Amino acid sequence: MTTPIALGAAPLCERIVATGNPQYPPILWVDPEDDTRLIGAGAELLEKVLAQSDIKLEMLNVGPWSRAQEEVRSGRVDMLAGAFLTRPRLGQMDYIHPAYAEVPSVIFVRADGIFPYSGWEDLRGKVGSTVLNNSFGNAFDRFAADFLDMETVPSIEQSFQKLLRGRADYVIYERHQGLALAQQMGITDDLDIIDGSLMNEHLYLTLSHNSACNSPDLRAVLAQGMYDLTLDNEPQRLLEKYREVWAQQQITAGAVPGPAINE
Repeated sequence: MTTPIALGAAPLCERIVATGNPQYPPILWVDPEDDTRLIGAGAELLEKVLAQSDIKLEMLNVGPWSRAQEEVRSGRVDMLAGAFLTRPRLGQMDYIHPAYAEVPSVIFVRADGIFPYSGWEDLRGKVGSTVLNNSFGNAFDRFAADFLDMETVPSIEQSFQKLLRGRADYVIYERHQGLALAQQMGITDDLDIIDGSLMNEHLYLTLSHNSACNSPDLRAVLAQGMYDLTLDNEPQRLLEKYREVWAQQQITAGAVPGPAINE
């Protein structure tokens, strides 16, 4: 159970605007009833974090993930409701600890295009694709920048389309989000996941350095709220809740869930 947070003398903003990756179920995705909003586990978690302070939350869909990050870097939007920790972002945003999820990322290939894989070196000489400004941890990001031919596009749909058309040899993306969106596209049977390609990164709330709302009091509200909710295992409950919400939406839309790849 969360406890009330004692605030200092500095006034807090009455409203926080947050955004994130709109292709990230069950953490975030576009509200099918209002395409200006994002819904998901990350959105409700941030709302619960702010509830103790009476700050109102607006979860805004600003477009692709690259645009979402730019809006937060600039301070036009206050927060990201889910981001991996990277060195560039540390210079632009305050990370709210603790992390609220551990997200596995994998290498997707065509079902007829599996290649031998024992590590990142086996990706050299091949064409990869992922979403613009996506990160898979500092170690992989550095390796990719130095040694890999990695093409970036605005959406994961475009990455998967490049893969299936033979214009890419592999796609790197978050495992569960990639599977959910492949299911939505109806291409689950056309994809496979390379064994041994798993990479885990922690997901955090972040607050822009340029947000007019960024203050010690607000950072305290966010950090203490996250601490209390994590002790209550609320992030995991919300992830499970929104996996069901996403799945039900796909059934309603006619995309009946199929078998997961390599499960």
